[in-house]
Amino acid sequence: MADFTDFNLKLIVVEQLMYTDKTLTPAFRIADVLGVPDTWEHTYRRGLAHQVVPEARDYFEALEISDELLATVEKLVMDGGLRVYQECAPIWDGEDELFDVSSLDDLALLPNLRRVVGAEFLGPRSREILRSRGVAAD
Repeated sequence: MADFTDFNLKLIVVEQLMYTDKTLTPAFRIADVLGVPDTWEHTYRRGLAHQVVPEARDYFEALEISDELLATVEKLVMDGGLRVYQECAPIWDGEDELFDVSSLDDLALLPNLRRVVGAEFLGPRSREILRSRGVAAD
């Protein structure tokens, strides 16, 4: 099982596998974990606006993804509207750096990655790292 060093990159991989490809199951739903119908209200009352809900962080940090499943990832999408972000931080509005990827060291875990959509959210150095690995950064 792979160990990610960058939590936010792991979330983008989870988005692809869990919510797009539906190969990483079951799909995580923060409402189920918290047992509340209105996650926005619950999160707000707990003072967790624009933060990752601790229960979501714990789940995704502990989530194991097999090497075989990681090898199926050919494309990642970086976008503020990802479902995994909504599940992690129901109040997050996409206007801060909460889910910014800070390191691409985990690219080695994705041997078949060929494209990153939304790479403009990465800095020039990171886009160059992607290109040097043969990954289209658009």
